[in-house]
Amino acid sequence: MDTSDTFQVQFKGDAKTYFGIWIVNLLLTMVTLGIYSAWAKVRRKKYFAQNTTIDERRFDYHATGKQIFIGRLIVVGAYFVANILFAVAPIVGGIVFLVFLGLVPYLINRSLAFNARMTSFSGVRFGFNGSYWRAVLVFFVYPFLAIFTLYLALPFVSRATQKYVISRHRFGTSPFAFSSAIGPFYKAFLFAIGWMFGIMLLGAIVFGLPALMMEFFGASSAGQDPSLEAVIGFFIAYGVILVAILPAAYIYQAYLRNVVYAGTSLEGGHRFTSVVRPAKLLWIALSNAVVTACSWGLMHPWAAVRMARYLAASSYVTIEGSIDGIIGEEQEKLSALGDAFTDFEGIDVDFAI
Repeated sequence: MDTSDTFQVQFKGDAKTYFGIWIVNLLLTMVTLGIYSAWAKVRRKKYFAQNTTIDERRFDYHATGKQIFIGRLIVVGAYFVANILFAVAPIVGGIVFLVFLGLVPYLINRSLAFNARMTSFSGVRFGFNGSYWRAVLVFFVYPFLAIFTLYLALPFVSRATQKYVISRHRFGTSPFAFSSAIGPFYKAFLFAIGWMFGIMLLGAIVFGLPALMMEFFGASSAGQDPSLEAVIGFFIAYGVILVAILPAAYIYQAYLRNVVYAGTSLEGGHRFTSVVRPAKLLWIALSNAVVTACSWGLMHPWAAVRMARYLAASSYVTIEGSIDGIIGEEQEKLSALGDAFTDFEGIDVDFAI
């Protein structure tokens, strides 16, 4: 009879050790005018991966600084060539720009595939098999069409993006799957929007911001000095906007993470759970920002480790059978496939997803 076990993800890094890595990365990046940043990225990702464990089995990151550096050179080189062509031959430059635009979905897939392949758990690597036209749809067509719904269809876009990215990943040879109703995505969306508009409405009522802002911009456009009340209202308005948008972003991030984990599974019936609390995530993020700013950035390692530890502790994996059995089975499959999944050579285009 099969049994299931649930394991909490753990992050075992500490701020003192990571500070040593971070400060060396920072200094060498400055001395080399940014060149070392590729190697710094590898050291950072390797540290966080190797200190993240499930049932005492750890993750790892296998990329090299050279791979990432070459990828960045290609992207930067293409950028400069395109700008030069625009200046010398605008028509040719426009054609090059359109070609590059057409390559963006490929580059996104390439970045996802590289980072998946360079990540492993207990010696078994992940993988990603992207589709060019599907990437065009989820990253470009769907977000564009959402404009015509006044962004009310964004939860559908978010679900489609998550489904594409997750279901195209695999652990060894076992594929991930994603399935979720649209309701939880709208719940995350509406909670975030509700907070944002609620705070802005409260600010408008309490401080009378619309009238003060109209007076401020009216006086400025007329070349007159706005009143002291209007100036104060101007700064209060920006403060209200900040309080409205930043927490909304973290509220959405927390709910979305929980929804995505709940909808994700790995072949064999293995499931995932996230229990991030929006208020807790917001508190950690804001207090991290304040402490980092007050320390002139020197407390950044502490903040990064603190956030990683909370997110790991809020993540659970339910395994059908045993982890030893899963790892052993995947290693046997990969050995049987030979070169099909081994020795992946490539470069990281360092594309932000």
